Amino acid sequence: MKKNSFVLIIFLLIGLLTGSIIAQLLEPVPALFFLTKSSQITWEPSANLGFLSYDLNFQVKLNIANILGLTLAFWLYRKL
Repeated sequence: MKKNSFVLIIFLLIGLLTGSIIAQLLEPVPALFFLTKSSQITWEPSANLGFLSYDLNFQVKLNIANILGLTLAFWLYRKL
């Protein structure tokens, strides 16, 4: 199989989604709190140019489970 950037992005998105699902499933377990504690990164660019205005909001919530999912996805991509 030919490796390309589209396949890598798909793998990484699936890894993030898997990590997010695992974090939600493990949230009620108090002993695994360190896996589910999230850090939030936001970026809100906006401009008003008179004839054009925009307001965007980007938000990323990362936790250890997401990072483990990303790492596993990247490892699987490399093994492909």
